[in-house]
Amino acid sequence: MELTQARKEFIDGLCYKHLLKQWRFAKIGDEWFQGETGIYWGERMSELRAQPGGNERHVQASKDIGWG
Repeated sequence: MELTQARKEFIDGLCYKHLLKQWRFAKIGDEWFQGETGIYWGERMSELRAQPGGNERHVQASKDIGWG
């Protein structure tokens, strides 16, 4: 999927927990995780996780949302 300014702003507006939840539970082939938009989604998650305390936020978010 092409990364438009609106999609970029949407992704940037999500907290790590919401990014992870969408990433984890998306159906196979979900357009949001294809092409430029998918690449940006992953980069944004990596960026947030690399911030101080990011790994701890990742662990807590993962526990909070579980596997289904």
